[in-house]
Amino acid sequence: MNIKDPRLPLYFQLKDVILEQIELGSLKEHEKLPSERELCEKYTVSRTTVRQTLQSLERDGYIYKVHGKGTFVSPKIYNQSLVHFYSFTDEMKKAGKIPSSQVIFFERTTCDAKISKKMSLSKSENIYKLTRLRLANGEPMLYETTYLPASRFDGLTKELLETKPMYEIFREYYGVKITKATETFRAVSTRPHEAIHLQISENMPSLMLERTTYEHDSVIEYTTTIARGDKFSYTVELK
Repeated sequence: MNIKDPRLPLYFQLKDVILEQIELGSLKEHEKLPSERELCEKYTVSRTTVRQTLQSLERDGYIYKVHGKGTFVSPKIYNQSLVHFYSFTDEMKKAGKIPSSQVIFFERTTCDAKISKKMSLSKSENIYKLTRLRLANGEPMLYETTYLPASRFDGLTKELLETKPMYEIFREYYGVKITKATETFRAVSTRPHEAIHLQISENMPSLMLERTTYEHDSVIEYTTTIARGDKFSYTVELK
């Protein structure tokens, strides 16, 4: 390893070298890193330096350790700003990923007490309830359950939702003009059925987001989303 700046600790410089390999894709997500001994030999540094480097990388979330197996590159975390309205499809495209959705459940039913209150609808009013698994490059990322007023989206089908993004359907088929959305989020333990679909361990920490979307004064969407805790972080801008 070439010393770039003698004033910087060796472990800090080695960390930069490994980070550059991760960012350039030389080291890929979940790829195993060389052993401590191999890193010592490759970069001509002490084991103490290597251990400091790995500890720093692990603390910052760039790598993770599996007991008895070694050290691996952590999956990329997508940071989502909650300042502006966004869609999963658009955000994944910006990140260079191919977004897709699987409609796991779809039905037309009537409001229960909770959804009636959330959407300001009467209990006798019809709604569409659907559950989708959102994927990026085929990897499960989000588990979403959405409620829509049937009166605003009359004729909506599972087949249509499987071929087009939901907000695109809103615009092109129903002329929806979203005027506002509110979103809250909190940490939760992943429930068994969510973990199965997201391909993660039960009780693994996840983030639950609740979104209420408006067209003027009317609620046109209420969605709860389980986002994998190892894949997403969210930023709120304070003014």
